[in-house]
Amino acid sequence: MNRPLAGKNALITGASRGIGRAIALELAAAGANIAVNYVRDEDAAKKTASELESLGVRTLIYQANVGDPQALAPLADAAVQAFGGIDILVHNAAMGAFKPVHKLKANQWDLSMDINAKAFLLLVQKVLPSMESRGGGSVVALSSLGAGQFIPNYGAIGISKAALESLVRYLAVELCGRKIRVNAVSGGLVETDALKFFPEYNSFKDEVIRRTPAGRIARPEDLARVVKFLVSPESEWIVGQTLIADGGLSLI
Repeated sequence: MNRPLAGKNALITGASRGIGRAIALELAAAGANIAVNYVRDEDAAKKTASELESLGVRTLIYQANVGDPQALAPLADAAVQAFGGIDILVHNAAMGAFKPVHKLKANQWDLSMDINAKAFLLLVQKVLPSMESRGGGSVVALSSLGAGQFIPNYGAIGISKAALESLVRYLAVELCGRKIRVNAVSGGLVETDALKFFPEYNSFKDEVIRRTPAGRIARPEDLARVVKFLVSPESEWIVGQTLIADGGLSLI
């Protein structure tokens, strides 16, 4: 079996369900040990960890709200102590209110920015010493099409993802000389439980399918495979990019 990530250690935020779980399984299948961060659902985190261990890797489950800056150092430290270091960071955790921007409350704005963008910056800062001591690493953030185009009721998340993509570019330039690559993956609509909280979910989903050349919305595994590519040696010449994996939706 080809396991290009054997011996590598990955910390993945929001990894108990949905896209994060799919990424964890994909990286584990490639040989990486996985630190599963979750915020509420311990049972889901334990189930994911069990699936990962069946692939022959070591796991850690760690509860932390990444929107709380004080929780990030203990999270990173726990992963370093469990595995001896961190080689891969994937920031997948995301949160935001689904409503028009002009109706956002200040705390809803702060929630999106804190979890989707600020946590990414602070986590990179926390794992940087470990990555440097291990000779480099790879960082991937999960973005969305709302970072660059208008999506109704998606402003809180979309604007924070725009900040996230800008952070990716700045960090990529600053850290590349330290052999740490920073990139992002942007998807269209993805079939997850979180999607069902979107206003008028069914009609919105049908419209996206109609507009997507590939004829369906994304599955979590579609994005997970792109993340695996970005943290693998084959992508060493990709630096500071946001790879769009949306079945062609953004082309229409």
